[in-house]
Amino acid sequence: MSQVLLRAWTQRGVLARLLWPLARLLGAAAAVRRVLYRAGWLDAYRAPIPVVVVGNVVAGGAGKTPITLALLDHLARRGVRAGVVSRGHGRTASGCTEVTAQTPPQEAGDEPMLIARRAGVPVFVCADRPAAVRALLQAHPDVQVILSDDGLQHLALARDIEICVFDGRGVGNGWLLPAGPLREPWPRHADLVVHTGEHPAFAGWRARRTLADHAVRADGGTMPLAALAATPVTAVAGIAQPQAFFTMLRDRGLAPARTIALPDHADFSTAAPALATDATVVCTEKDAVKLWLYRPDAWAVPLQVTLDDGLTKAFDSLLDAKLSLANGSQTA
Repeated sequence: MSQVLLRAWTQRGVLARLLWPLARLLGAAAAVRRVLYRAGWLDAYRAPIPVVVVGNVVAGGAGKTPITLALLDHLARRGVRAGVVSRGHGRTASGCTEVTAQTPPQEAGDEPMLIARRAGVPVFVCADRPAAVRALLQAHPDVQVILSDDGLQHLALARDIEICVFDGRGVGNGWLLPAGPLREPWPRHADLVVHTGEHPAFAGWRARRTLADHAVRADGGTMPLAALAATPVTAVAGIAQPQAFFTMLRDRGLAPARTIALPDHADFSTAAPALATDATVVCTEKDAVKLWLYRPDAWAVPLQVTLDDGLTKAFDSLLDAKLSLANGSQTA
């Protein structure tokens, strides 16, 4: 994403004001679309089991996938069988695809690949999320709840629980795209609001992000993160905010001799060959699913997310009510 726009979105300066009329026009079109769905003029598919959408209203990464992974861990500990659907941003394939650890990243997208590897749950990708849900349930009829990684604005898929994620940017200048970072007006209803930044701009639950104490290679080998502190590593990140990853590495005692910031969802086909063959490469888990195609020796550092106890309790309360309805033990 253009650094010029990112800077413009922090305040209502000249560039933002020039783009404001276009933002008003696009916002009006989006508002009409929402009204059509609410009125039933446009159909939304309702799955036979609860659907939880984990998304955001701010353009760019806010930490949706780490929150999704944390919720999947929580559901697994509860014994609830979950599946995931996603658009699969950056994938080159079309149609619905079930993502496994062996799926080529270009057919799945980096975030679905990460979820499939980490969580071990059924994952389906498709631009048509209702189609992804149908395919998932046909292949895995034992799934009890579906999480949609992103898709807060994908109104064709009805949802039972909405979780809106914010990072440290909050809502920026508060204006809609392209004059500001908002995909839709805020505040708007959301069942749960989660902040991944250190200084939340408004009320909501906290999710604290830290790097794991180890790094992992493509072959499954691991190394304590502390062991990399004495190594002049090359740190690579193709995420929404690469500097955040580099800062977290430094906070854990690593001192990258070189940092390479790439666009979000970069495919590494150009960047990877440019890396020195004798360099010790450190990257994010999200990047690793693509970088390992070229550098299986690269060390991926997992991101760990700790959810507030209050958040998981609130989530369980909302979900249990929907699970009861889906199981037929209650009536609407």
